[in-house]
Amino acid sequence: MNCNLRFTHKKNNLKFSSGYTLIEILVALTVVGIIFSFGFVNFREFSRRQEVISVARSLKGDLRLAQEQALAGKKPDGLECGGVNTLSGYRFNVKSPVNYVIEAECGGGISQTKDVTLPSDLSLSSPSPNPIIFKILGQGTNIPAASESVITLTQVGTNNSTTITVTSGGEIK
Repeated sequence: MNCNLRFTHKKNNLKFSSGYTLIEILVALTVVGIIFSFGFVNFREFSRRQEVISVARSLKGDLRLAQEQALAGKKPDGLECGGVNTLSGYRFNVKSPVNYVIEAECGGGISQTKDVTLPSDLSLSSPSPNPIIFKILGQGTNIPAASESVITLTQVGTNNSTTITVTSGGEIK
């Protein structure tokens, strides 16, 4: 038995392209660009909010530093507080919207212990009273009884801001 099978292959006249058209590429790039721009704007806003939060934490830390130094009655080194000069407290003093200092108030004068300059896009309001004085050995502050002193930290050009409150008893909120 002789079996001859014959297969015939007929080519279709279809053309297959191995690339993308210019319109498909432009549409894909536009979609990627839109997604990237939304992501960048959101990240930038998040980064700005984080800057305000970070500086506010640092500011609270510096207020607590002044408070702790006063509670401990720790005199800094220097002529103003050395020898028989007595320590009366630590001051948180806002010098300008972008600068504040921590100072020890002693019988011989004022001894600066820390000087802080804020980033250029942040602004600090002066509390009332300015400076806030944390008195030694838990005697409170110079803020009138039953009142509070408010410090506002604001980011220039945005609506990002936060407030820090110090009570007459020395509580920092």
